[in-house]
Amino acid sequence: MTESPQPEVKKNKSHRKDKPWDTDDIDHWKIDPFKQDDNKGGAFTEESSFATLFPKYREKYLREVWSAVTRALETHGIACTLDLLNGSMSVRTTRKTFDPYIILKARDMVKLLARGVAVNQAVKILEDDMACDIIKIGNLVRNKERFVKRRQRIIGPDGSTLKAIELLTQCYVLVQGSTVSAMGPYKSLKEVRRIVLDCMKNIHPIYRIKELMIRKELAKDPKLASEPWDRFLPKFRKQHLKTSEKTAKKNERLEARAEARTAAGLAADTEQAKKGLQKEKQKKLYTPFPPMQQPRKIDLQLESGEYFLKAREKEAREVGRRKQEQLEMTTKRKKERAKAFIAPIENALPTVEERLTRKRSAAEIILNVDNLEEEGKASEMKRKKRKE
Repeated sequence: MTESPQPEVKKNKSHRKDKPWDTDDIDHWKIDPFKQDDNKGGAFTEESSFATLFPKYREKYLREVWSAVTRALETHGIACTLDLLNGSMSVRTTRKTFDPYIILKARDMVKLLARGVAVNQAVKILEDDMACDIIKIGNLVRNKERFVKRRQRIIGPDGSTLKAIELLTQCYVLVQGSTVSAMGPYKSLKEVRRIVLDCMKNIHPIYRIKELMIRKELAKDPKLASEPWDRFLPKFRKQHLKTSEKTAKKNERLEARAEARTAAGLAADTEQAKKGLQKEKQKKLYTPFPPMQQPRKIDLQLESGEYFLKAREKEAREVGRRKQEQLEMTTKRKKERAKAFIAPIENALPTVEERLTRKRSAAEIILNVDNLEEEGKASEMKRKKRKE
């Protein structure tokens, strides 16, 4: 009796075990609120503190809103200090603090205040389902002008791109100096960071926005929940190909097409063959000798004699050349303007006098013709009489 072969287990999955408790109805992104009753240990034995510096231009605003910051942190048992001499903000735990993670939230809050976020928005970071990410973009691009242009792409015309990012990711995004501050759910912060870093790598945010819009529509369809979405998502070229790479890809396509036609019993593509012949005809002959060196500016000046002229003579010559060019241009423009004043050829109707003279001349011609005919008849009659 032969034993059935056991399926081969990959090395990276050899220590993985089944998780019967991990079912599909569990939401791993859900964050349960931490209440005072959940802290069974009581007050903390050690004090934790964080401090952050703020720029000079934020000093006036922080002095105005510091009372609101203090009230917001006191509800969670956190003490805060504003040091105007050293330009820093600090937060620390007290005996009333019951949440061990709230000190990290308070640290993020003062960081956001230092980066230009308004106090009513920065206070939201103290909520359990809210997180923040401060993305540093200052050292990603060396050229300052290029850095400013790419940073402006994140904002977009009239802030339209930034608004689209906020609507699709459900995050608050603020572009300030050399950082981008983002607030929102953990899952969305990853998308915001990806968009910002790709923008600084010269990938326009519109590509990521389009992808997010498609993902949002696909998520509404329950039939596509278990299927991959790669076929629906747009595929953008990551980098520009070199000319040699483009030619290689084109040749591969042509060879594959020729093989397919040969396998199907069809004749070779005559158009492609003609193009190939034309390219061969147009191909230049290879010569190992470089082209003749072009004369320098000094050589041309030596030939014309301009090199030996003095500075005054050169200046006078240049002034004369400019005046000659101006005169020619002025003459040309005058001729073009004068064309508008040239009267067109008109077919005017004849006047009354001209009509009368034409009629008289026509009547005289008819009379002359009649007289000539009568004279001819009279001469013929005379000839006949003579003969008789």
